[in-house]
Amino acid sequence: MSAIDFTPPPNFIRTIIAEDVKANKNNGRVVTRFPPEPNGYLHIGHAKSICLNFGLAAEFGGVCNFRFDDTNPGKEEVEYVDSIQADVRWLGFDWGDRLFHASDYFEQLYQYALQLIKAGKAYVCSLSGDEIRQYRGTLTEPGKDSPYRNRSVEENLDLFQRMRAGEFEDGAHVLRAKIDMASPNLNMRDPVMYRIRHLEHHRTGDKWCIYPMYDYAHGISDSIEGITHSICTMEYEDHRPLYDWFLDELELECHPQQIEFARLNLSYTVMSKRKLLQLVQEGHVTGWDDPRMPTLAGMRRRGYTPESIRNFCERIGVGKKESTVDIALLEYCIREDLNKKAPRVMGVLNPLRVVIENYPEDQVEELEAVNNPEDAGMGTRKVPFSRVLYIEKEDFMEHPPKKFYRLSPGREVRLRYAYYITCVGVVKDEKTGEIVELRCTYDPETRGGDSPDGRKVKATLHWVSAPHALQAEVRLYGHLFSVPNPADEKDGLDFKTHLNPKSLEVLPSCWVEPSLKGAPAGSRYQFERQGYFCVDPVDSSEEKLVFNRTVTLRDTWAKIMKAEGK
Repeated sequence: MSAIDFTPPPNFIRTIIAEDVKANKNNGRVVTRFPPEPNGYLHIGHAKSICLNFGLAAEFGGVCNFRFDDTNPGKEEVEYVDSIQADVRWLGFDWGDRLFHASDYFEQLYQYALQLIKAGKAYVCSLSGDEIRQYRGTLTEPGKDSPYRNRSVEENLDLFQRMRAGEFEDGAHVLRAKIDMASPNLNMRDPVMYRIRHLEHHRTGDKWCIYPMYDYAHGISDSIEGITHSICTMEYEDHRPLYDWFLDELELECHPQQIEFARLNLSYTVMSKRKLLQLVQEGHVTGWDDPRMPTLAGMRRRGYTPESIRNFCERIGVGKKESTVDIALLEYCIREDLNKKAPRVMGVLNPLRVVIENYPEDQVEELEAVNNPEDAGMGTRKVPFSRVLYIEKEDFMEHPPKKFYRLSPGREVRLRYAYYITCVGVVKDEKTGEIVELRCTYDPETRGGDSPDGRKVKATLHWVSAPHALQAEVRLYGHLFSVPNPADEKDGLDFKTHLNPKSLEVLPSCWVEPSLKGAPAGSRYQFERQGYFCVDPVDSSEEKLVFNRTVTLRDTWAKIMKAEGK
């Protein structure tokens, strides 16, 4: 595969930070953070944020904090905490001793809330959730003040302290910021800061029964940690005034700069954790690590490499305009990386038995095969050759059309690394008429795949020696959805309507060359002429080899680029 010339697109955030460093803003410090919520597995969209935050910090000699936004115990699980850390490490990033949690700051956040109450900037509201939404107003109509908005400071302090003490049921009260119910920005219309949740937290246990809202906790956590550039997606652009309001009203010494960028949308998938959770819970996939999922766990299990994902994130660039990236670009990045590092092997997915009639019955040869033509340093291996082989069913046609150059009666083809063979007979099932075996002859003068008399053939086939081959299950994965934008529900259809019924094909009786015996879980190979495959790290074992197809050899993105003259 020839590499496509590529210049990374401009990164406006990199430009902002470079100008800040040049002006000695923040005393030249650069501190970013990656703040995931532990309420699901990370997906490829999170990879863009991870690469951006850790990458920019490293580029400017700074640090990136890893902070769990664990403020909603009703949706958080230790399983998600562990998976998120594993994914970030797998991508190649290290946070050192800078692992933090919003829950580390619960007491400080509570004290800051008391400070706002004392300053008349926060109050306890006893409206229900539905009533708060009704009072909030719309984009065209201002909101209405809560009847509890003018409670005294003393009453607010008393109620809030009793909220913390656990005297009230869930939903009885909330703490709200007192800002402006007529603001054109709905986020500034007295947003909720705290709600009552009598739930056990995975880190703090039952110590707390009130939990801060994201908009309140996030900016203060950034300030506590000394973050200089708080990088988030565009959906938080309208939240920035609230982010700044809390920091300004509390007069905190560190006031990070919030910068928004467009999140990643990828064709033929969904990037909503809520929708991904729905797919898992309803059994449309086998779990968060299903190789069809856009989760990093799923991609890792499918055989994607961290280098290819980092390269993809760099290629797509960072901008403010939301768009959808063609999944073909991601697949190109996978091929580009695996082409350099994946050993070549031969595997037959839909086997057709071949008997070479003039080859000695008891003879076995060890033929030399190249492990990777892109890297001579990977050396060669020996593959056994015998009288009985398997080839792909699709590599034979009894009555071929004009442009079919593979094996057919009377035609000669090359076997990769082996000999020229000619089909001299066809054996069929007497009941069904299905072709079950080919009878062929070979030319012993063509060992290694070349003819001494200079004659040429138009096709080279892969194969395995039947007595030596290992049986394997192969799983062929396609797009999880059948339309490019399944999340677009303007047509009134649920996104699951677009699930692709052909996203997984299981081939239980494939044959692979014996060099794959004991192949480590997660190891990646190119099956010649078939694509790139990975030993499934969950289901594969010494007793049963299971391979996941990572990506096909067909390069859609390269064709797109060539058509556009790039």
